[in-house]
Amino acid sequence: MVLRIFARLATIIVLLSAAPAMADGAVLSGTVFFRERIMLPDTAKVTVQLLDVSLADAPAKLLGEATATGKSPPYAYVIPYDPDAIVPGHRYTVSARIAEGDKLLFISTTHNSVFGSGTDATEILVERVAEAISASSDGWPEGRWLAEDINGGGVIDNLQTVLEFAPDGQVGGMAGCNRFGGKASIDGSALSFGDLFSTEMACAPAVMDQEAKFLDALGRVASYRLDNARGKLILLDAAGNDIVVLARI
Repeated sequence: MVLRIFARLATIIVLLSAAPAMADGAVLSGTVFFRERIMLPDTAKVTVQLLDVSLADAPAKLLGEATATGKSPPYAYVIPYDPDAIVPGHRYTVSARIAEGDKLLFISTTHNSVFGSGTDATEILVERVAEAISASSDGWPEGRWLAEDINGGGVIDNLQTVLEFAPDGQVGGMAGCNRFGGKASIDGSALSFGDLFSTEMACAPAVMDQEAKFLDALGRVASYRLDNARGKLILLDAAGNDIVVLARI
């Protein structure tokens, strides 16, 4: 128990020293965790970033960052930031990843909103990254997939658009702002989605725009392919054009 307490204190100290302190002492704090009951190697590093993700057509703006090491969660983080950089009406999020060198082990797959009208979502769940792409024996690409490109226009940084295939043909996920679900069918490389339902929450215009493009693209899917070399699932339209590119999570 004493060793565990000292380990947690060491993690917090590393995080506190990971970024330069702001003159006014403004900080954002929380924890990073995963559900798997595993121990990470000593060389694994946790990185947490505070980002401005307001602009759909521009990279996210980094406002603060903290890093730490440790064998098991939770990982406490404290990110110093400049409050003058927080602009009313902008969208902010905290994202996290765990990596060992160049190998990504875990990553957050949901939008963790901060500095908005609601409670700051500072408890960050990270999901384990699959080591290899594979389909089930009948060709069904089971599992969860994170959209990296829609209609060749990319995606908003740190806005998680997730598609999940269940073994029984059910599909669902997070379109950006709203959750969706329905059924899909595969015949060889042919893939089609049936009528999809979704919740009806409202989000920022840029988020709603990406969600609409994603759901529209799913309605136009005619086939798919797995790119094992790059670890991607590619959805194609009837003309054979790549319209959605996803990575397994």
